[in-house]
Amino acid sequence: MSTRCPTCGTVYADDVKFCAKDGARLLTGVTGTPTPPTPPLVVASVTPPRSPAAPAAPPSAESRAPSPAVPPFGGRTVDFSKLAGMLLDNRYQVAKKIGEGGMSFVYLAQDTNTGEKVAIKILSPALIKDQNAMARLRREAALGGRLAHPNVCHIIRLGETANGLVYIVMPFVQGELLCDRTVRMGRIELAVAAGFVKDMSAGLQVAHELGIIHRDLKPENIMVVTRPDGTERAVVMDFGLAKERQVSAEVQKLTATGIVLGTPEFMSPEQLRGKPLDPRTDVYSLAIMTYEMLTGKLPFPGRTQQEIMIARLKGDPIPIRTMRPELNFPAAVERVLAKAMARDADQRYASTVEFGDAFARAAAGEDVPDAEGGGGVLGKLFGR
Repeated sequence: MSTRCPTCGTVYADDVKFCAKDGARLLTGVTGTPTPPTPPLVVASVTPPRSPAAPAAPPSAESRAPSPAVPPFGGRTVDFSKLAGMLLDNRYQVAKKIGEGGMSFVYLAQDTNTGEKVAIKILSPALIKDQNAMARLRREAALGGRLAHPNVCHIIRLGETANGLVYIVMPFVQGELLCDRTVRMGRIELAVAAGFVKDMSAGLQVAHELGIIHRDLKPENIMVVTRPDGTERAVVMDFGLAKERQVSAEVQKLTATGIVLGTPEFMSPEQLRGKPLDPRTDVYSLAIMTYEMLTGKLPFPGRTQQEIMIARLKGDPIPIRTMRPELNFPAAVERVLAKAMARDADQRYASTVEFGDAFARAAAGEDVPDAEGGGGVLGKLFGR
């Protein structure tokens, strides 16, 4: 079996996850002969660090090869996946690569103007070519100052060099990813999970009030950070990089392949259907994340992604006390989660803060009465 890029059709070996040409997540379970690997994309838009009196450093062997797609910058080219040690736009001293994905490389850097540590995401050409995604990034970068919140890793700056390198500057947040915490612990205790939910709810509310929906909430996008006093807080990451998903015909028709684009485990039913989204889609995703924190499992059954999607579109989540009866959760916890995961957005909590407050009360043993559904003020803001 092989994997295939849904964008360009290139076929790879089954252990490859992302396309080397455009960064798209590969589809699995296809047959065909793998295409020879493509050399890494080379772009040029960085300068080597130097002191005011020091001469320019000689170009490295990596940077001497000409790029067929991008004109050289200063007579040299640089592999955009290997920026450690460079000075980006005469301001950001790049230290080391700390992560990468299908659409970006992430680097730790220092802002030489302020002395602060920052994280820099270098965007892949596949994302840069998406005009809608870039327009949303520019808008959310412009709102960055207003989005600043202890529970949000916001965009400080969207940089765009003359030779095609696009990057995002964000605060450097150090901690443990929520997905790693859940895997390491097996599950997260109810009181701890309630604290994380309130943190995430508060951060998301700030974004929603600015008209920004995350769209891609999942444990991989949440960082658990330890405060100086030893307590912890949850920080929502990747605002702006959360691309509104235009699901393919295969997803909409739920074909027999069971193949979907991206990671749909936390998407709301309306998102799977490609419908307009409002803050209640983030409520739904946050509720699924909460369920997984508490049980270590997802709330919808299925052996394949297709079956899980059908269950989400047509069925109800497995009650949390059915999934893990030995944990003896309060009945109110089950009711709050069920309301937040309602298939019909009108039946969910109108905001993440409403959900966070209701869940905290339920976790504390209070009997939380059912609240009325509906879009409320935020629903009206998003035209629902």
